[in-house]
Amino acid sequence: MLKIETHLGTIEISHEFFSNLVGYVASSCFGVSGMATSGTVDGIKQLISLRNPLDKGVRVRASDNKLIIDLHITVSFGVNISAIVKSIVNKVKYTVEDATGLEVVKVNVFVDGMTAQ
Repeated sequence: MLKIETHLGTIEISHEFFSNLVGYVASSCFGVSGMATSGTVDGIKQLISLRNPLDKGVRVRASDNKLIIDLHITVSFGVNISAIVKSIVNKVKYTVEDATGLEVVKVNVFVDGMTAQ
């Protein structure tokens, strides 16, 4: 839970909101075939859940109202990975800053796999 103090009161934004927003934005980018699990917790969550959660492969860290986002993705075979990653970084940074007003300091994208389509 991220708390922001304003002159009107306190705003609380859950980490689940950030994770779902980032997962949706990243998976909608061209060349991304899906989100990859990032560790045992995501793997267990995917086994238990029958659906494909949007927050799979997403980790959001906050300090001093600034965000650091880690993404684990799989890409389609034959696409320019560098171009895809730059696109994801720009789109995620813009969308999160526009939706929340918080500064995104860094977006780390890890390409964990490739799929043939």
